[in-house]
Amino acid sequence: MSVHPQVAAYRAAREAAGTPPLYTQTLAEARAADLAAIRAGGGAVEPVHEVRDTHVPGPAGDLPVRIHRPAGEGPLPTLVYFFGGGWTLGSVDTADGICRRLANAVPCQVVTVGYRLAPEHPFPAAVHDCHAATRWIAAHPEEFGADPERLAVGGDSAGGNLAAAVTLLARDGGGPRLAAQLLVYPNTDQTGEPGGDGEDPLLFNRRSVAWYRGHYFADPADAAHPLASPLRAEELTGLPPALVITAEHDPLCEEGERYAHQLRDAGVPTTLTRYAGMIHGFFAMPGAFDDGRRAQDQAAAFLRARFGLPAPAGEEIIDG
Repeated sequence: MSVHPQVAAYRAAREAAGTPPLYTQTLAEARAADLAAIRAGGGAVEPVHEVRDTHVPGPAGDLPVRIHRPAGEGPLPTLVYFFGGGWTLGSVDTADGICRRLANAVPCQVVTVGYRLAPEHPFPAAVHDCHAATRWIAAHPEEFGADPERLAVGGDSAGGNLAAAVTLLARDGGGPRLAAQLLVYPNTDQTGEPGGDGEDPLLFNRRSVAWYRGHYFADPADAAHPLASPLRAEELTGLPPALVITAEHDPLCEEGERYAHQLRDAGVPTTLTRYAGMIHGFFAMPGAFDDGRRAQDQAAAFLRARFGLPAPAGEEIIDG
């Protein structure tokens, strides 16, 4: 199937602007360009009842977190969200638009974790930061106004990879108990070649994948570790119900879908939806792609169901 017309327009705009691939830039340039592109494609900033920055203890010092809280009294169901950026780019600002939208749409509290980035802090630093933050939030619900019985994790791209890894650590390391996992075009196998035929330098492609991996793994052998490649975990039983979202024209599409199938085979309730004609990154850019908003709506509906919240009248059900 060909790319969506909105993808074609997005690509044409990048070509006309002479936008260089992130992997041709310095780290500082790529980090700034990544945030600028997400903000440009994110659409209008959605107001939220409360947005607050604070810190939680991490394995190597305090970690910044941003709390997005909708209106409502008492403990709220909470999504701990990990931003994308190939473990190399990104910050709590990167996922701000996604978190605002989900906080209002579910509604639930969304806490973004500012985990350490590679190459300054290679694997497994980010994994352990994300797990530590999730455990802290679960153990201190009064500090966050969180309902520890309704706690989920999620993320896009590298953030989806980290969310999957956190579910493995939570299951095997004594908690916390998680109600759901939201995995948006996640990296799930770092050992093989990316799928598809994506070589277009104007879009996320195979070279992009290799560039991020090169920063994340100080030792290439680490790529086979289950916390780096959840698809290689020996056992997936006992993990929380999952929503896996993929994009047709994404080199990570195949591995994300293989992970969804393996979760199902392990008895984990799993919904898999591939967005036809879409590319990597669409979920974060609903201002550029209508399917980005549609996928965010699907994520909100999934979380609402897992948190036991009522669905709005006439809500469209998207189930892959």
